[in-house]
Amino acid sequence: MDIRNKANRIRLFSFSTPQMRAFHFSWFAFHICFFGWFGIAPLMAVVRDDLGLTKTQIGNTIIASVAITVIVRLAIGVLCDKIGPRKAYTWLLCLGSLPVMMIGFADSFESFFLARLAIGAIGASFVITQYHTSVMFGPNVVGTANATTAGWGNLGGGTTQILMPLIFAGILMLGVEQTLGWRLAMVVPGIVLFLTGIAYYLFTQDAPNGNFDELRERGELPKAEKEYSMASTFGAAAKDIRVWALFVIYAACFGVELTINNIAAIYFFDTFDLDLATAGMIAGLFGLMNLFARTLGGVFSDLFAKSGGLKGRVRWLFIAMLCEGMALIFFSQMHVLTLAIGIMLVFSLFTQMAEGATFGVVPFVNRRALGAVAGIVGAGGNAGAVAAGFLFRSESLTYQQGLFYLGIAVSIAAFATMLVRFSPQVLAEEDAAYREAAGSSAAPAELSLR
Repeated sequence: MDIRNKANRIRLFSFSTPQMRAFHFSWFAFHICFFGWFGIAPLMAVVRDDLGLTKTQIGNTIIASVAITVIVRLAIGVLCDKIGPRKAYTWLLCLGSLPVMMIGFADSFESFFLARLAIGAIGASFVITQYHTSVMFGPNVVGTANATTAGWGNLGGGTTQILMPLIFAGILMLGVEQTLGWRLAMVVPGIVLFLTGIAYYLFTQDAPNGNFDELRERGELPKAEKEYSMASTFGAAAKDIRVWALFVIYAACFGVELTINNIAAIYFFDTFDLDLATAGMIAGLFGLMNLFARTLGGVFSDLFAKSGGLKGRVRWLFIAMLCEGMALIFFSQMHVLTLAIGIMLVFSLFTQMAEGATFGVVPFVNRRALGAVAGIVGAGGNAGAVAAGFLFRSESLTYQQGLFYLGIAVSIAAFATMLVRFSPQVLAEEDAAYREAAGSSAAPAELSLR
């Protein structure tokens, strides 16, 4: 895909260009998606008592919330190639708002399970976010742009843990019973999701020069049916071993983050005998690290590329992944609350930097099948969360034991970076493109405040 006029700087406080409007709307939309996707997680202690759920049943709903996203992420990347990220995001947000509001009708494990399964489709929003910034920003800042929009979107995992218990408490102050309160609380993110979808359609465009249908009419992009069929894009991506290596890597970083988003509140609630609000606040700290941690992963990816090219990006990805695995192993062994919180923050830092580093590599794997590559790799995150979910549904394993085994798996997955290689021709071409883009900006990976 040959997109012209990509931005070579990130002007954080600018909304005047299509690149920056896509930047801000994509991270905000992804952020709001977390409220729908994981809004119920910090309220699970109440839901558990209301619906009489067992630990195994809770584990099954956790798996359901991320399982369907694997399939939807695979499809949404190809859909972005065909209709553009603007329409794809609008449809996902508006349709996804419906099961979020309807989860309040659940009155049994089965209906609650199906609601969480349907809501999981919202998680495909990540792929659209990464796709949109990948087509809007140049090679010298694309790692930073992807990491920042994804990171600020993932920040929703932290703010959700903090705000949803407060929304729930506010509803209870109106005299509403707990059994109705958690149901009404989920209406709030549903409404916001729908309104965000409408705004995305009205205020963004697919590429710097216009929407995909306009570009195809002008001959600036190939016709969708010729260039972006399922066979030509998904097939090309699926045959590339590097894509599946990144699938495994992303499973071991974003998959871990999704797992922590689902279990953190109830883990601190049960393990350290805390109240619901305090457990939610502590759990929220993990997600709040996205305010800067994932951006750092992208910034370092761009900086490593300055001296080491694409090899430098891959080298940094290995370092971040290995540190994540080690930190998770240490976190699993903590029995003192203050130490557990401290190590959790270190673990969170490397987890999110690894996520940013992963999508600092993705845009360079196959430009002609960018959506398909992003979709497959993004699906890896949810596949990892599904796999990890089985560790936390077992009655025979404690949460701490599950976290320990997960840390070992992450450390092993770091070595999948050895499969991510590029030909000498691609290395030379991307190095030249980086130099050209950086030459017309103030500095590599710059986030300008103007």
